[in-house]
Amino acid sequence: MASDPVIELINVSFAYNAKPVLENVNLTVSDKEFVWVVGPNGGGKTTLVKLLLGLLQPKSGTVRVFGDSASSARRRIGYMPQQAHLDLRFPVTARDVVLMGRLNKGMTPGKFSGADREKVHEALELVGMDSMAATPLRDLSGGQQRRLLIARALACEPDMLLLDEPTANLDRKAERELFKILKKLNQRLTVIMISHDPAFVSDFVEQVVCVNRTVAVHPTTDRDREFIGELYGDSLRMVRHDKHADGDQ
Repeated sequence: MASDPVIELINVSFAYNAKPVLENVNLTVSDKEFVWVVGPNGGGKTTLVKLLLGLLQPKSGTVRVFGDSASSARRRIGYMPQQAHLDLRFPVTARDVVLMGRLNKGMTPGKFSGADREKVHEALELVGMDSMAATPLRDLSGGQQRRLLIARALACEPDMLLLDEPTANLDRKAERELFKILKKLNQRLTVIMISHDPAFVSDFVEQVVCVNRTVAVHPTTDRDREFIGELYGDSLRMVRHDKHADGDQ
């Protein structure tokens, strides 16, 4: 028997000051899927993220996350924001940064338990950074800092990772290493990733959610390289636009 969806949006619409941002959005994500959300700036991706986190309420329609309201399910989501400001001058180690993720469990700063520290160690292991736990933040590369932020999201013991532009400004090598880590994590939890850049992503994801005021869901495929070449100037594994995942077209 198929499990209940971890994300379900039914006829969802949202507007800012009467200006429509999302209209009639229908989306279903199953447990342990790897989903890539893509779309132009201003297309509604950030609004969609806020709806999934319960930070916004839809003007109409229903948002369910793990079968509950988005706000009630928020603690089950490990979120990595698009703009994660890390002050490299601040004297903290990699371990200190990941410990911040335990604050989602209601802990008071400075009163972390042995269990908290064990969860931090596990999170660092999952992203391949356990050997760098004592490394000062300022000494980490850009790719290592991004993996550290994912470890911070994992430290709250989520059932889903929601990552906003995790590969921004990374070189291709660091990007590919990051995707390998995410694919491994996907074996144990659902991964939702927002990104402008299609490079490498479609080798890993199971469905692509295209957001531009409305939402269209596609499987990935090796076909339609001409289409992606027009959009991104690259020949990559891309979205199949000849057939929607729900079979409507």
